[in-house]
This record gives sequence, structure tokens and C-alpha cells, in this order.
Amino acid sequence: QVHVQESGGGLVQAGGSAKLSCVNIGTMLNFDYVSWYRRAPGKEREFVASFNSRGTTTYAGSVKGRFTVTRGNPGNTVFLDMKNLKTEDTGVYYCNWVWGRADGWGQGTRVTVSS
Repeated sequence: QVHVQESGGGLVQAGGSAKLSCVNIGTMLNFDYVSWYRRAPGKEREFVASFNSRGTTTYAGSVKGRFTVTRGNPGNTVFLDMKNLKTEDTGVYYCNWVWGRADGWGQGTRVTVSS
């Protein structure tokens, strides 16, 4: 079982920055990939970014060039560094940690970008 917890959300002005953390609080700290998703008000959950075990990153087109996903040291944390935030980035951000057939989701952290 994988247990993760997100933090770092809050209220940010458009053009500002925020850094989200996904901490693996369980015992299975390896991963195949860790992904960030978000759910905007009234919309389906969508993929934002991912970081795989080889260090390869993937981004949704809407955030490419503004968001950066990295792994912390020690390696039980993955960050999502968000810059030049837009009102459309508002939503609840979720972390998904996958290792083999083990898969964990956090409760999410809310980011609100005001104009």
C-alpha cells in the first residue's frame, strides 16, 4: 500500500508562484512514476505532470514551461513547482504514486488563483 499526502496549496494571485509537495508517508518509497493531477471546479480530473524513475518528466500542454516536477532528497517527496499561475490553474491538486501494482492517491491540496 502506498500512502501519500499533498500540501502547499493556498490562495495565490495570478502571475504568482506556489510549490506543492507530495510526501510518501508509507514504507514503499520506490516508484515507477509519480504524477500530479488536478480537478478544476465543475470539471473532470486532468493530468498535470509526472516524474518517472528514470527522471523523465512529462507535462500537460497547458502547464509546460510554467510547472516543474522534481524529486526531493530524501526521495520520499516529489514537488510541483508552479510559476506564472493563471486563474485556470485553480483546482484541487492530487498526487498519484505508483510502484508496480501498488498505487496511492492523496486527499489533494487546493490551489486558488485570483485575478
